[in-house]
Amino acid sequence: MFKKIFEKFKNKKEENIEVKKEIKSDIVEDKKIEQVENIIENSMRKVKELQENSELSTVEVNFSNKSEIIGENHIVEDVEPNKEVEKVEKAEVIEKTSILEEIKSEDMVVEAPIVEEIKEKPKKKGFLERLKSGLFKTRNAMNSAIDNLINGKAKIDDDLYDELEEIMISADMGVETTVNVIDELRDIVADNHIRDPKMIKVELEKILRNKLRENNKDNSLNIVDGKQTVILVIGVNGVGKTTTIGKLAYNLQKEGKTVILAAADTFRAAAIEQLKEWSERVNVELISSREGSDPASVVYDAIKSQKAKNKDVLIIDTAGRLHNKVNLMNELEKINRIISREHPEANRESLLVLDATTGQNALFQAKEFNKVTNITGLVLTKLDGTAKGGVVFPLQVENNVPVKYIGIGEKAENLEKFDSEKFVDALFDLK
Repeated sequence: MFKKIFEKFKNKKEENIEVKKEIKSDIVEDKKIEQVENIIENSMRKVKELQENSELSTVEVNFSNKSEIIGENHIVEDVEPNKEVEKVEKAEVIEKTSILEEIKSEDMVVEAPIVEEIKEKPKKKGFLERLKSGLFKTRNAMNSAIDNLINGKAKIDDDLYDELEEIMISADMGVETTVNVIDELRDIVADNHIRDPKMIKVELEKILRNKLRENNKDNSLNIVDGKQTVILVIGVNGVGKTTTIGKLAYNLQKEGKTVILAAADTFRAAAIEQLKEWSERVNVELISSREGSDPASVVYDAIKSQKAKNKDVLIIDTAGRLHNKVNLMNELEKINRIISREHPEANRESLLVLDATTGQNALFQAKEFNKVTNITGLVLTKLDGTAKGGVVFPLQVENNVPVKYIGIGEKAENLEKFDSEKFVDALFDLK
């Protein structure tokens, strides 16, 4: 009889294997899982009934929903009923555990859906944050120096003003602008009976903010919907004229303007090639000619193309020239005559590009160029690579020409419209 019982277990094992196969075919359905558990629970219930009955012949054991009665003459004499029941129970428990573990390990593992790791894009920095980053060197040279100065002073005296003057000149604010600012600061301190050295910085920030505000009331480009604009870009070699043109074209397109470029710097093949690269990069049309050709003829062709294709803005790149090069300056006048003659109805802009790293030399260039051509705006490049950002103040105050754009990075979007309020905030690390 003992042998017969284990034969039944063997049959049950095979049946359970079949059950597992069925479960594998549709494991995601909860009904299949419940069926397996019900079968095992029924078996365990029968085992308990067997345990309660000392007569094995009267117990019905069901493993596959089919009843089989063990005859009463099949009890093995040397096997006690309780021990037999214990073996059956133990076998059932082992079998149940084995089945559940196998199902759990092989079939019940529901694979998590594959989800691509989503990397958060770094938040784009706002203008003030980018400006603060770009003015890091200037801020350290000026703002930090002022903090160290006033923190080490117990009173406001001539020594404090002298040291403050040195700091401002070192930041390339220019002698004329610095002297005017210090004189105004002295008057404010005296009139308001200010005694705390820390208030010096507060009043200085107010003065500089007003200076830029007065001389930078409108620094937007002369671009009006429904009317074409011609922008002439000038400056000495190496200040970043061509790069500025590419960035400006990119910005204007983002604003919904159609743009065409003209390579009127025909003295250098590299200049034409560089502008071609930028035109392809920002996807704008370029009018150019071979090296050594007449720049004025390139401008003529570009104007004709702008008018025929109804482009909003024409940006003209010109050869780098010094104010004391008579021939080059005469050529600039010739280009201006072509624009006036061929496109008199167009709005005009003449942008002088200056390298901020040159400090006071940039101020000198602005003054000299302004003598021979009507500069309508300034573009200050490489502001992020210098401690001479203070040159913005004399450029506007002494020339009465607004700074319209500043370059604070190498990317196309790093040409920023100049905001005098935010410039002062960034310089003094405010807000």
